[in-house]
Amino acid sequence: MDESLEWLRERWGRLALSVLVGLGGLWWWSGRAVTQPPGILAPGDPVQTQPETAATWTYRNHTLTSLAAFEIHARVLSAERYRFDRAAELSPVDLALGWGSMSDSRVLEAFSIEQRDRWYFWRSAHMPIPEAEVIDHSANMHMIPANEGIARRLKAARVGQVVDLKGQLVRADGKDGWHWVSSLSRTDTGDGSCEVIWVESARVADHSPDM
Repeated sequence: MDESLEWLRERWGRLALSVLVGLGGLWWWSGRAVTQPPGILAPGDPVQTQPETAATWTYRNHTLTSLAAFEIHARVLSAERYRFDRAAELSPVDLALGWGSMSDSRVLEAFSIEQRDRWYFWRSAHMPIPEAEVIDHSANMHMIPANEGIARRLKAARVGQVVDLKGQLVRADGKDGWHWVSSLSRTDTGDGSCEVIWVESARVADHSPDM
């Protein structure tokens, strides 16, 4: 093989490796958790109001029905993207969110939190607050972004950031008979206990405006 060609191949190989390393570093940096000081970042409970009429609209070949207007100011406890399950046609990301005591770093440091298969799991060897308080002040929420800008903001949300979301809790019905129904309670657990949110407005910040 010609030496100049071999040199060129080696150079491009090193360049490609550098690009991959750089992209990996950028991915890690953009997805890293945000460290927050002790203290409650999101003191209020989510606000849910019953609509006067059950509005319906079509989105990506699904019929969405409004069940309640919904607003939440909360800390991101975990974030998980989905691409291949049935619900990913509507919801590309789930956010596990915490408010009240579950937005306080002093409480959260006692927990191990993860998401998988559209579920949110937490564990703690030494519970800093009662289990009922964990259930009442945290939840896994399925995000259906109303537009691509909102989708980008939701996908970019990092653990530790504070989000303000406004929209509607919905029921989604597919033409194939598949359906997805939002929980309307913050105290339920198990199957069907997650909120399904049509997100009309999303603000993501490293720090709470209340700090």
